[in-house]
Amino acid sequence: MSELLDPTNDYVFKRLFAEAPDLLVDLINDLRPDLPDIASVDISNPNIEPAELNGKYIILDVLARDGGGNCCNVEIQVRRYWAWHKRGLFYLTRTLGNQLSVGEDYEELRASVGLHLLDFDLFTESAAEREQAIWRFEMRDERQ
Repeated sequence: MSELLDPTNDYVFKRLFAEAPDLLVDLINDLRPDLPDIASVDISNPNIEPAELNGKYIILDVLARDGGGNCCNVEIQVRRYWAWHKRGLFYLTRTLGNQLSVGEDYEELRASVGLHLLDFDLFTESAAEREQAIWRFEMRDERQ
């Protein structure tokens, strides 16, 4: 019997979703149950470059775009970083900033979603924080 590859490994994670984008669609829809389902994604960075396998680089694990042009950055993280919230925000702003080229109108910007699968508790101040499985943050007005 062969051993399964660890899906928390960045290489395995990226290759899995690049080769089976239908799994990525299911994952995104499962993690956003109160939003309309997406039907398909286009994986913007399917190749695994040699620079991603070593060195200190900021590489998005899986960057996908849905049929409406919205970006979704899916990250897997097993090691706890104390500044994870800042790192996650940086990844999210990067997906926003990379959407437009010189001269394009800001009206062309689409939503950017960051889905971060963490193998550690990000918030640990209280029992309620430690027991909460899904956290959702939005940068928009609550009524509009």
